[in-house]
Amino acid sequence: MKIALIGATGFVGQALLAELLQRGHQVTALIRQPMADPVKLPPQAGLSTATADAMDGDAVCAAVRGHDAVVSAFNPGWHDADLYEKFMRGSEAIVRGVETSGVKRLLVVGGAGSLFVAPGVQLVDTAVFAEQAPAWVIPGARAARDALAAMRGNTALDWTFLSPAVNLEVGPRTGAYRVGGEDVLMASDGPAGISVADMAIAIVDELERPCHLRARFTVASLE
Repeated sequence: MKIALIGATGFVGQALLAELLQRGHQVTALIRQPMADPVKLPPQAGLSTATADAMDGDAVCAAVRGHDAVVSAFNPGWHDADLYEKFMRGSEAIVRGVETSGVKRLLVVGGAGSLFVAPGVQLVDTAVFAEQAPAWVIPGARAARDALAAMRGNTALDWTFLSPAVNLEVGPRTGAYRVGGEDVLMASDGPAGISVADMAIAIVDELERPCHLRARFTVASLE
């Protein structure tokens, strides 16, 4: 497929780009401006770039038009003082831009904070999250939760929202994972984890064989 990727130089985006290219997909990485440091996005077979600010819906529209799907791993920067506002503004612009472009398939990578730990209780709203999560993470977790809430009402796109396991880490590409729905997946000793490489596999699997259209799902390692 021809995939437009937003956030290709980020933690998730780098793993996702590698997985997409490894499987033979053609990837257009949207970048805010021509890269001064090509090490962040070195030339590779199957990869092209398009200059587009994710917070500009018109620019997103122009950059993604003609693709089979758009994958967004957008994050304005965890340490940005205006993280919540920019995250929401960017998320809204991406959705609007994809809608206008005529591309129907959008997969958004969000956070684990919007997963439920009890009926009606999301992780991001718990005392444990407030106590243990770094302060700079909380605005982004809340923004991802609110972006998902806004997306749930979208009937124009064939969207999917993926929340990783609570512990998203650097680790091996095992090729195996388990799938959940709206709730935090658990391991024997607490919340489950997953390597970013295995999460990338789950994302590309969903693109190739859609199972969660207009729905959110989560993934975790088998252990």
